[in-house]
Amino acid sequence: MTAIVWFRQDLRIADNPALHEAARAGKVLPVYILEDADRVGDAHPLGGASRWWLHHSLEALRRDLGGLMCLRGDARVVLPSLVRDTGATAVYWNRCYEPQAIERDSTIKADLKADGIDVRSFKASLLFEPWEVETKAGGPFKVYSPFWRALQEKSVTEPLGAPERLELASGHTGENIADWGLLPSGPNWARSFADVWQPGERGAMNRLESFLTEGLEDYGILRDRPDLQNVSRLSPHLHFGEISPRQIWHKTKRLDRYPADAGKFLSEIAWREFSYHLLYHFPAMPSKNWKPDFDAYPWRDSPEDLKAWQRGKTGYPIVDAGMRELWQTGYMHNRVRMIAASFLVKHLRLHWHHGEAWFRDTLVDADLANNSAGWQWVAGSGADAAPYFRVFNPMSQGAKFDPEGAYVRQWCPELEALETAHIHAPFLAPDDALARAGVTLGKTYPKPIVDHAAARKAALEGYEEVRRANGNDA
Repeated sequence: MTAIVWFRQDLRIADNPALHEAARAGKVLPVYILEDADRVGDAHPLGGASRWWLHHSLEALRRDLGGLMCLRGDARVVLPSLVRDTGATAVYWNRCYEPQAIERDSTIKADLKADGIDVRSFKASLLFEPWEVETKAGGPFKVYSPFWRALQEKSVTEPLGAPERLELASGHTGENIADWGLLPSGPNWARSFADVWQPGERGAMNRLESFLTEGLEDYGILRDRPDLQNVSRLSPHLHFGEISPRQIWHKTKRLDRYPADAGKFLSEIAWREFSYHLLYHFPAMPSKNWKPDFDAYPWRDSPEDLKAWQRGKTGYPIVDAGMRELWQTGYMHNRVRMIAASFLVKHLRLHWHHGEAWFRDTLVDADLANNSAGWQWVAGSGADAAPYFRVFNPMSQGAKFDPEGAYVRQWCPELEALETAHIHAPFLAPDDALARAGVTLGKTYPKPIVDHAAARKAALEGYEEVRRANGNDA
């Protein structure tokens, strides 16, 4: 028989259950369908940076498979039509967990089964299904620590290898990926991405090997240092499914060195699982406050401040460095993400929706579950967000996690000559120190757009307003 394998967020050959099962059954027709968000009602469309990654990942998958049929349109229409045109008797895919995807897949599965088509879906992008990890009461977890403990009590299945035999169905053509316009032009703001990333399954495995060899040692301590290379940078590969969490889990578990660091690394893989757990059980999380009490928070509206944050011109170097790294590479170090996000929602008091949308557009690893859970955590409205009233001090955070100022100097070169003692607060530096470094505040580098102490006070007053509006502690 001929089985269609519908690729989505699983752009790999190894440990791909849908592909593995189809290859065992007969000929395989691998298919990718690009859906236009406005036509299918997706409120969280693929961002520009993710579109760049998708283009290159699809090209890599097509090369690795020896063929990939690429189509564009509403999958609810395209896939049944393709089944009829090709005479396929089966359709296999690996599950997605975004609310819109669940609704779409359920509709397609029901329609195809009604037509007598063999339809199967598989677990491929998570260690465990969101319903497989539950509290002793049988419900979803709302706090990460007990979720992590419960996950560790379970056995992670071994990853599958690549299919031993893969015979592609011939005679079927699709669209040219280059015609989809996924790559930016006029201007090409992603021109430096290729210097940083290698999309595709091969790039994912290379990245994992490099991290386990060179970056895992002291990961538990150094993962918060943006000036060092002790993070995996596997997040975009995981999002597009170029590597599976099972592959990462077992390859890391088999190491006989750095057990504490390996455990900490795997706990971060589990945080991704927790985000999907939350998204599945609380599907409104990307658009609504997970804790409704926070609907009372008095957000500001300031397009000028939002633009300054987006462009890395807030006057706080660690924040600006992170936002510029994001724009130039499609990525931001996780510690700096927290600092930059906290600055937006607590210093500027701009709604976390603005941050979620900007990260979704500019991150190559933009992931609906991680992105929305992370922003709600920072804002205080999400799961496990205590203490919600904590306000990161960007100056002390910079000094602690970028002690020599190397990260700031890399992304804010106008501050390169500034002495380390002043690198994280140039607005407090004496005039002679600024002069020696060639820094003119308000000209070569911006003055702070908000005073830290005043901003912290206003943020706490906002949280107090939430408490009063709800008649209890938020």
